[in-house]
Amino acid sequence: MNLAYAEGRVSNADAWGRRLKRFTNVDGARVRYLSIEEASRLINACEPDFRLLVTAALQTGCRYGELTRLTVSDFNPDVGTVVVRRSKSGKPRHVVLTEEGSNFFRRLCAGRAGHQTMLFRPSGERWNPSNQSRPMRMANERAKLTPPVTFHGLRHTWASHAVMNGMPLMVVAKNLGHRDTSMVERHYGHLAPSFITEAVRQSAPRFAVDDVSRVEPLHGSRTIRKP
Repeated sequence: MNLAYAEGRVSNADAWGRRLKRFTNVDGARVRYLSIEEASRLINACEPDFRLLVTAALQTGCRYGELTRLTVSDFNPDVGTVVVRRSKSGKPRHVVLTEEGSNFFRRLCAGRAGHQTMLFRPSGERWNPSNQSRPMRMANERAKLTPPVTFHGLRHTWASHAVMNGMPLMVVAKNLGHRDTSMVERHYGHLAPSFITEAVRQSAPRFAVDDVSRVEPLHGSRTIRKP
């Protein structure tokens, strides 16, 4: 709505800019991501063609729509990148792949013409909006994932593990297609190796409470420790 106002498509922003109050306590969205073991289970639970789409998402952190628009020529095996020509921000970006990711896309694109759609449905047609919903639900059920993960959760999975493995937040943001680190910090900053966390765990006091099972309650508030 703000974009519509900025582009002059509406005369003013009073309806939402001044009169609506922001919801409170909504900044800390809880992000569902898969463990490596869960991701492996999900991949194995997918139908073959959908498995390729899910694997591509886990290897890149790309959005569903970005993946469905990829052509074979968008993969560059020489430098190990996938170019996303149309993104949510409207700007293209190069997604850097791991060696595992490069090998996956190399196998996927081998012997195919550059103009061909990279990922397609079992019928040979393109993946259209919402086509992923049913196979994703079925894969969740087969993999017994609780709670289930959405397709967008695969993007969260890539980002979460990248941050936990020590990837700088700016690099994560660039690969995901964000302009800066603000979104990454909001959703994944708590997963990053932290100077504060390391300092507290190194320097905070210890109280020798190594075995709480040796402490028995007495009547009232006193306790005794077993010999």
